[in-house]
Amino acid sequence: MWLRIFFYALISVTFVNAQNPLIIPDTLSGQTFELNLQNGSHQFYAGQNTRTMGVNGAILGPTLIMNKNDFVDITVTNHLEDTTTIHWHGMHVSAANDGGPHTTIAPGASWNPRFTVLDKASTYWYHPHLHEKTNLHVSKGIAGFIIVRDSEEAALNFPRTYGIDDFPIVIQTKTFDANKEIVAPSNADTVLIVNATMNPSLQVPAQVVRLRLLNGSSQRNFNIGLSSNQTFYQIGSDGGLLVARNAVNRLSLTPGERAEILIDFSDLQGQSLSLMSYAAEFPNGVYGAANAGMGMMTSLKDYNPNPMNGANFSIMQFVVTEKNADAVTEIPGTLVTVTPLMESNAVMTRNLNLTAASMGPNSVNGKFLINNVAFDMDVINYTIPIDNVEIWSITNFSPIAHPFHIHDVQFFILDRNGRLPIAAEQGRKDVVLIHPMETVRFITKFADFADDPVPYMYHCHM
Repeated sequence: MWLRIFFYALISVTFVNAQNPLIIPDTLSGQTFELNLQNGSHQFYAGQNTRTMGVNGAILGPTLIMNKNDFVDITVTNHLEDTTTIHWHGMHVSAANDGGPHTTIAPGASWNPRFTVLDKASTYWYHPHLHEKTNLHVSKGIAGFIIVRDSEEAALNFPRTYGIDDFPIVIQTKTFDANKEIVAPSNADTVLIVNATMNPSLQVPAQVVRLRLLNGSSQRNFNIGLSSNQTFYQIGSDGGLLVARNAVNRLSLTPGERAEILIDFSDLQGQSLSLMSYAAEFPNGVYGAANAGMGMMTSLKDYNPNPMNGANFSIMQFVVTEKNADAVTEIPGTLVTVTPLMESNAVMTRNLNLTAASMGPNSVNGKFLINNVAFDMDVINYTIPIDNVEIWSITNFSPIAHPFHIHDVQFFILDRNGRLPIAAEQGRKDVVLIHPMETVRFITKFADFADDPVPYMYHCHM
């Protein structure tokens, strides 16, 4: 049998003083999930309602908690006036259950994906994936976390009490018009939001706390750190836990990418500090740097002025309170066994070149091509034999960095321009940022699922 995959490439702060309590999404758990996509309104600005979209509420969606090997039955009902889809980002499911742009949900209709959870314990997410409407629907608010648990993760002494010492953190930037309505697409994303909260503050206990970070922005990259510059510990990447804790004081997150981190607040009771983005450290050519394009002559429409571009800024505030009973106070060093695919097992290498459709000062404004071809809903770009182990070598010849995402599978990064990946990128991945004039090679196995009528996608997550 064969699986078929498409691609598409899309390019499709306001800082206030008052601190607002961080919204923590509700949870749904078990094996049966009812999700209702709906219109709503939300007050980002006091006294002003903004039209939004959400899942089981006005904005964002509940966090879905699943167990590995459970068979889940999900009903997604579309109460919007627009057709949409829901994609389970990072999860290993059949193409018919994946929720890509070919699996649409019409207004008033329901979709019923059913599948066995095959994924490792990690943080995944769900969001719309309708062709030419993904950015709008996500920007309006349709997005939610998926937490997968398994026995390996359960054996580790980690914080895992949701909303107490284990927090979902989705970081987004948005554009608002004069009436405080969300504008998408837009490069004028001057408003920073976490969990649909402007200028958020979170009370955390004086102990080890787990943050499940998701870059849910349309385009902006974040360079995560703490205002104290203290060390924190990455324990997981997109598709699972790492072999060992990774001690860092910076961690880059590109759109669609996730990371689980542990922060030790044990000695900080009564103090406040901030989760930061140190974007001043980004080189040009990254959305979030002073210049989103590689060359000084390139200009991204409406990108500047923006106080977040090429600057260090606070994402959210932590207020450290008394520790809880049964607090986790130590961070394990060794985590789980991770067995990367061997390069010698690959049956072929696919070469993909990312280019701008037009060169010159306007080249960063898109369109962008893969191997000189634009996305076409009716074209299958690759037909891959089931169980193929492949190396994908992706070179970015455009002047802006691209977060590359592939559906269905997790991959292991082999190298960047011939250099081994840093520790943060040595786990299972489904998103990788590829800088201008950089070649990234990864290896993956297309196992378990083949579907002739319904394709998977690979694309830029901007």
